Amino acid sequence: MAKQYDLLIRDAQVYDGSGGAPVRTDVAVEAERVALVGDAGGAGATIEIAADGLALAPGFIDVHTHDDFAALSHPDMSFKTRGGVTTCIVGNCGFGAAPFAAAVEIGGDLMSMDDLDPYDGHAGYAAALSQRGLGANIGMLAGHGTFRVAAMGLDDRVPDDGEMATMKALLREALDAGVLGLSSGLIYEPGRYAATDEIAELAAEMRGTNALYATHMRDESTGLLDSVREAIEIGGRAGVPVQISHHKASGRESWGLVAESLKLIEAAQASGAGVHADQYPYTAGSTMLRAVLQNGAFAETTDGDAGMATIRPADVVVASAPGHPEWEGRSIEMLCAELDLPPRAAAEKVAAEAPGCTVILHIMSEDDVRTVLRHPSTMIGSDGIPTLDGKPHPRLYNTFARVLGHYARDEGLLTMETAVHRMTGMPAEKFGLTDRGRIAEGAIADLVLFDAEGVIDKGTFEDPNQYPAGIHHVFVNGGQVVRDGAATGDRPGAVIRREG
Repeated sequence: MAKQYDLLIRDAQVYDGSGGAPVRTDVAVEAERVALVGDAGGAGATIEIAADGLALAPGFIDVHTHDDFAALSHPDMSFKTRGGVTTCIVGNCGFGAAPFAAAVEIGGDLMSMDDLDPYDGHAGYAAALSQRGLGANIGMLAGHGTFRVAAMGLDDRVPDDGEMATMKALLREALDAGVLGLSSGLIYEPGRYAATDEIAELAAEMRGTNALYATHMRDESTGLLDSVREAIEIGGRAGVPVQISHHKASGRESWGLVAESLKLIEAAQASGAGVHADQYPYTAGSTMLRAVLQNGAFAETTDGDAGMATIRPADVVVASAPGHPEWEGRSIEMLCAELDLPPRAAAEKVAAEAPGCTVILHIMSEDDVRTVLRHPSTMIGSDGIPTLDGKPHPRLYNTFARVLGHYARDEGLLTMETAVHRMTGMPAEKFGLTDRGRIAEGAIADLVLFDAEGVIDKGTFEDPNQYPAGIHHVFVNGGQVVRDGAATGDRPGAVIRREG
């Protein structure tokens, strides 16, 4: 009797996630694991797909997301899976999902809330995710900013011994719940009030656990190099690996600095430090308008220390403005004219009347994007803000297709197998995602079947709510979540917990 599998994909160009050249062969799955990589012969399957040379890769791992609450309010996660993403790392930039009240206080602008029920700690968060069922896997980071709010509010001062003890206890609970590491957001409140010593002391609680330190650094503009040095110092003092979030140089006055920041990463790696970075493949970023204002944007005078002091009103475009859809897609420069206000006052009015306002910032150089993407220290993270209404940054849906289609295939900036490795095997190893990020017998069956000749990003800044082309089928833990480019509604995802 012929062998029967749950899933059999025949004649695929298999990119196994290792960075090696693809091999045209069959892949079979039983339950949640890959059972065969090779000629399936006369075997059959419950689901059989003739790939006819389409590319088969491990599911893409989005190492930098803000999907913490979106995973609860939109648990099918189709806004990610239809782009080939099977695993999302949440809790970035210091905005963790727990404790719940603190997460709501500082992270509500970045995350879709939708009347969620409170939960207790990261263990409660993980339980809430599992209870709903997930279309994609979720790996958690704890957030330094969230812990700091829980311990001492938004105070701009050094924590006392009791407050530091509270933060350490919260981190220990998170580690017990399986978080993959601790993140910081040192450009945001309250992270911007934390000194290097505070973060290094807290991160040291992770020593020996295989957890890492991920950071939105203190200054991604003219202070980029000092910020990279600080991140590396924190990792060294704490004894933990470092992940530099969305590596870039923001603002025209800082363009070109990534060549030097990459040298700092190379030097750290040469000394034995586990230092890497991630990137989204666009020349525009996105964040909360209030954070832009907190960092000195549009001020008439500046002391030179504000990270966004030189940003131009024309380069800041409203992405979502709850209650004011008429402002969406409009730059601060446009709103100055419409509101008859100077830039700072216009932005403050928007932030006050639409407190959850997010913006797109056109502040990076294409040359820098290419320099960072080419570098072997760089993996891929969307940093998408899941404001599914309004005009979110197109990276929310299109990041991985843009790397594969535009930069790898069309521009030849890196090979297809290297691009796949940067979004599969490399992040799986860095974040400790056991048995994921590769196609091999015994590995978890997170899989994406795509057209290497047709995959491309479709979303634009003017019309961002579009899914990429060329993503045909997606499987999470062996369950199909995308069929012929459309979401199935199934939820086979899991909360991935740290091992060790």
